[in-house]
Amino acid sequence: MMAPVDTDSDSVLHDTRLIELARAVLDLESRSVAALVERLDSEFARACHLMLACRGRIVVLGIGKSGHIGGKIAATLASTGSPAFFVHPAEASHGDLGMITVGDVVLALSNSGETDEILTLIPIIKRLGVPLIALTGNADSRLGREADVHIDVSVEKEACPLGLAPTASTTAALAMGDALAVSLLEARGFTSNDFARSHPGGRLGRRLLIHIGDIMHSGEAIPRSDPDASVATALLEMTHKGLGMTTICDGDGRLLGIFTDGDLRRILDHATLDLHNTPVREVMTRGCRSAAADQLAAEALEMMQRYRINALPVVDDDGRLTGAINMHDLLRAGVV
Repeated sequence: MMAPVDTDSDSVLHDTRLIELARAVLDLESRSVAALVERLDSEFARACHLMLACRGRIVVLGIGKSGHIGGKIAATLASTGSPAFFVHPAEASHGDLGMITVGDVVLALSNSGETDEILTLIPIIKRLGVPLIALTGNADSRLGREADVHIDVSVEKEACPLGLAPTASTTAALAMGDALAVSLLEARGFTSNDFARSHPGGRLGRRLLIHIGDIMHSGEAIPRSDPDASVATALLEMTHKGLGMTTICDGDGRLLGIFTDGDLRRILDHATLDLHNTPVREVMTRGCRSAAADQLAAEALEMMQRYRINALPVVDDDGRLTGAINMHDLLRAGVV
């Protein structure tokens, strides 16, 4: 059981102080990131050109908190069209250095610029002729001096009141990594479809990659009725196929209309209507909405939502029925 909330004045003051501290941290870190804007210069552009010209992979190095930031930067680069991966510098010294090859570009993160594990790798990186880009808080550091390109991500101070825990500095490095990734994305002409192809498991990927033809019902699974069939027969077809509708097609398979649950409710208002003797063509919806198999499933969803319908027949360029899709299919495919 949760302890009762203490509402005395000491607790209120304590909460107020916590919020003040949080605001101070966010203010300091936002100012640290904002300061990077004025610092951007030709070095940033050179770094972008080196990565755009890379024939291999962008290898990101970092240790400690910089390593965590480096891992995220590598992931962002890879998902936005710049092949990249993270290598732990200590592991690189014990065999993983073989992951860096001619044609790669190395992006090294170190706030001090004096991280021993990274400095140990510099001679080998130089021997390979691999361009080295450094993100540091100290241009005069050894890493800053040895790098082909140095990007200044220094901060005035850390948000940590002890000045010890990497806080503002890691935020600044992360923001600069995002700036690099997005600049490269734009330069490569990377599109939403490209993004979807690298994220097939995500909702965006499904919305941009899945076509109606991938998930529609086809063949014998399509609810289909003859225009001269009785309403009762059409209802049996609807029930058997389970899509909440049946399509009405002529002898050549061209779509004439659709008969849905909604149509059924409307005709039931006519007490004199004989379900067994009334042809379905007399009560079907003509000029119904339809889709094409090569359209995105997300377009079918948009059409259903706009016109407040739950199913769509799928036709070819000649208007011949090729499939059927309903909202449940879109839900199962993760498009909704």
